Amino acid sequence: MVDDERWKARFRAARISLPRWARDAPDRSIYRSNATGTWEIYAWDRGTGEQRQMTDRPNGTWIGTVDPTGEWVWWFADTDGDEFGVWRRVPFGGGEDAPAVPGLEPSYPAGLSLGASGLAVVGRTGEDGNTVHLCRPGAAPEVLYHHAEDAHVAALSRDESLVAIGHSEHGDSRHMALRVVRPDGSAVADLWDGPGKGVYGMGFAPVEGDARLLVGHERRGRDEILIWDPVAGTEREIVLDLPGEIGAGWYPDGSALLISHNHEARDELYRYDLGDGSLTRVETPRGVIGGADVRPDGTVEFSWSSAAEPPVIRSTSGAVVLTPPGPAAPPSVPVEDAWVDGPGGCIHALVSRPEGGEGPFPAVFDVHGGPTAQDDDSFAPAAAAWVDHGFAVVRVNYRGSTGYGSQWRDAIEGRVGLTELEDVKAVRDWAVATGLADPDRLVLTGGSWGGFLTLLGIGTQPDDWSVGVASVPVADYVAAYEDEMEGLQAFDRSLFGGSPDEVPDRYRESSPITYIEKVKAPVLILAGENDPRCPIRQIDNYLARLAELGLPHETYRYDAGHGSLVVEERITQMSAEMDFARKHLGMS
Repeated sequence: MVDDERWKARFRAARISLPRWARDAPDRSIYRSNATGTWEIYAWDRGTGEQRQMTDRPNGTWIGTVDPTGEWVWWFADTDGDEFGVWRRVPFGGGEDAPAVPGLEPSYPAGLSLGASGLAVVGRTGEDGNTVHLCRPGAAPEVLYHHAEDAHVAALSRDESLVAIGHSEHGDSRHMALRVVRPDGSAVADLWDGPGKGVYGMGFAPVEGDARLLVGHERRGRDEILIWDPVAGTEREIVLDLPGEIGAGWYPDGSALLISHNHEARDELYRYDLGDGSLTRVETPRGVIGGADVRPDGTVEFSWSSAAEPPVIRSTSGAVVLTPPGPAAPPSVPVEDAWVDGPGGCIHALVSRPEGGEGPFPAVFDVHGGPTAQDDDSFAPAAAAWVDHGFAVVRVNYRGSTGYGSQWRDAIEGRVGLTELEDVKAVRDWAVATGLADPDRLVLTGGSWGGFLTLLGIGTQPDDWSVGVASVPVADYVAAYEDEMEGLQAFDRSLFGGSPDEVPDRYRESSPITYIEKVKAPVLILAGENDPRCPIRQIDNYLARLAELGLPHETYRYDAGHGSLVVEERITQMSAEMDFARKHLGMS
C-alpha cells in the first residue's frame, strides 16, 4: 500500500537555497525558499537573525540577488512564468519595491552585475538582439554592447572599471567567447579558443584594482579553469590532476580558489592556493554540492544532498547554516551506478530500486532536460515518488550530457535527439536483459529536453515503450523555433548547424511530429500556457495530430511557464503523471 502522504511530504517540505551575501556587508544574505508553498526570495540578517520574505507573487519568483553594499535586493519580475520582464528592487530592510532601472523595457534577462557605487550592468535579450546596458544611479541607461547573436553579462570588476561580456559573434552560442570592455565601451581584450571550444567568465578577483578574471575553458576536452588578466595580457591555466570536470570561485582575498570537482554524478570541493599551487580537500559527504561559497573568515558554506537524503545547508565549521521551518522531507533509497556499453561509448546511468522487492520491476526512464545538464546523486522528490509506487527509476546521462567531457556533450550536434535516444535505448535493453525492468511495463518520461526526447522516443522507438509522459516538451521543432525566446533560437542554430530554413532536413528528422503516425504508446503531455522555451502552439500542433489519428492521449495544461514554482501544483502534476502511467500499465 502506497503512503500518499510520504511522497507528497517530500514536495511540501520547506527547502532553501544556499544563502548568498552582500560582498561588503556579509551579514546581509538572501536565499530562495518554498516555505509558503511557492518559491520566493528571502532576506536574512545574520547579525540579528531576522528573516524576511521579500517577494510574494502568485507564480513565485526564482531570480534574485543582493547588491555589494547590502542595501538593495534585486529580483526579476516576469508575468506568470513567461521569463519576460524587468528587474525590480526593494530595500534590504523592507519597504516598497520599485523598478530597479527606470527606462529599460521588458526583455528576457541576460545577466546582471552590480557595483558598490550603485552601477548596474544589465543584459537583455529581445527581438532586436542582445544588449548590455550600463546603468548609473540617476542617469538614463547607456548601451554598452549590442549584437544580433546571443550575449550576456559575465562579470564586473570590483573597482567597476572592467565589464566582461560573454558573446557568440562567431555564430555559436554553445561555445562562447569573452570580451572585456571599459565603461566607455572601449575594448580591452578578447578571449576565444576557436570553433567548438567555449570560454566563460566566472568572476573577477574580489580585490580592488585586480583585473584577474576567472575563466572556464575546455582546451583539453573537458571543463577546466584559467586566470586571465585582460589588462596585462596574461593567462595562467590551473591544471589539476583530477578526473571529471572542474569549476571554481574566488576566496575573498583573491589568494586562493574554491574548486568544485564533478565526477561520475557526484561533487567534491578543494582549496587551491594560488601562491604555492597546493590543493587541499574540503571535507564534504559523498553526494552532490548544489552550491558553495567562502565566507570572509575562510569557512565554506555549501548546499548538499544525496538521492537518499534531503538537502541541507552546511558549513565546514561543522554547523548547519540555516534550517527551513517545518518537518524535513522523508528520505528515499540510494542510487546505484550502472555502466552500459553504447554506440558512442560507455554510458553512465543511475538506478533507484524499490525497497524489499524483486525485479523485474515496472520501470520509469526519466530523461533529464538541458540537454547540457546531467542526472546526479542528488535528492529528487519526483524520482522518489515513482520508487514509492513500486517503479524502478533509471536516469541516463546520454551523449549531450555535461560531466563527461566536451566530446560527449557535443556528440549530439547535427543529429539532435536521435543520438541521445540511442543511448537511452542501450540502457533500456540492458535493464531488460539484467532483469531489472519489465519489458511490458516501461515508461519513458522527462521534462523540457527530456519531454522532447520522450515524444521523439515513442515515435522512433515505438515497440520499446509502454507509456510516454512528456512535460513541457518540444513536439513540433519548426513551430517551436518560430515561437521560442531568441536565446534559444541561437542555441538551436548552434545545435543543428543553422535555422530551419537553412537545414530543414535536420529539423524534420529530429522533430517528434514527424514520427507521430508510428506512435503506439498512450501519451500524457503537460504544458505551461506561458512557456517561452517550449511554446504552447507547437504542442497544440502535436495534440491536434494525435486527435486526428485517434491515438490515446491526455493533456494537462496549467497557467505558468516552463514548469511551476508552486508546490501544490507540482504535486498535482506528479499525481497526474503517476496515475496516467499506472492506469495504462494495469496497476491502478
